[in-house]
Amino acid sequence: ALWCLMMSVTPTRGCLLDLPWEDILVPHILCHLPLQQLLSLQRVSKSFQSLIQLYLANMRCFDSSQIGPAIPRDAFVNLLKDNEVLQQLALQNCSDWLTDRELLPVIGQNHHLHQIQLKGCAQLSRHALVAISLSCPNLRQLSLAHCEWVDSLSLRSLADHCKALEAVDLTACRQLKDEAICYLVQKCSRLKSLSLAVNANVGDVAVEETAKCCPELEHLDLTGCLRVKNDSIRVLAEYCPKLRSLKVKHCHNVAESSLSILRSRGVELDVEPPLQRALVLLQDVVGFAPFINLQI
Repeated sequence: ALWCLMMSVTPTRGCLLDLPWEDILVPHILCHLPLQQLLSLQRVSKSFQSLIQLYLANMRCFDSSQIGPAIPRDAFVNLLKDNEVLQQLALQNCSDWLTDRELLPVIGQNHHLHQIQLKGCAQLSRHALVAISLSCPNLRQLSLAHCEWVDSLSLRSLADHCKALEAVDLTACRQLKDEAICYLVQKCSRLKSLSLAVNANVGDVAVEETAKCCPELEHLDLTGCLRVKNDSIRVLAEYCPKLRSLKVKHCHNVAESSLSILRSRGVELDVEPPLQRALVLLQDVVGFAPFINLQI
């Protein structure tokens, strides 16, 4: 596709740039090209550079994975310096270069963002989350997985200003405790998906409050939450009729006595029932699958 665009510049075939930029080229042609190719295309000529800058200024979605995680700081700033209409921003695993200095201007001028992905962006600070909460009132989905800089104060700011949140990933945000999670779910009762995985500070109090405040909850990840016990899982079963999946692997205090309630409702669990686990173990030991009717 890039080669065809470049060939169209030849005088004998006319010029692609003669087509209306904002009506044809930007919304109907350039949107089908990968971002990496667009960046190459702008080196063809000054006219193409202007066209690509116009496209970047009107781009609704930016995903750093289309270029690669090691984007030069100046290149990132230049790509989004004129954009005020972003709706989706994905900057996962950009810990080598992304800091508050690069991110805050983008957040500050884009008030229509409804999806933000910052997984593994370790060099940011709590100021980034505060900026998101103040600038993005329509935010629906936010991933902060493995962002250990997230603290209770910045999460409270998010909860106070982004009440339309439907999906939040707080995996391995190890500063957060039950109190912070409780405040979030009390303010953001529309949550459908929540991950609290890999956080030893999260326990029954947070899970029970989540269950009682978020009746629309469909997906909950508690992987590795060692303080979660059976009582909160029973509360979850009672208050969340729309729950579709629950992850409790490595939650050693959660037993089948509480999970069976959810299992009987068809909720997808990431741990097998005890009998099934025993049969798998037996198969590994003796080398064959025993003929046992599992429909009991």
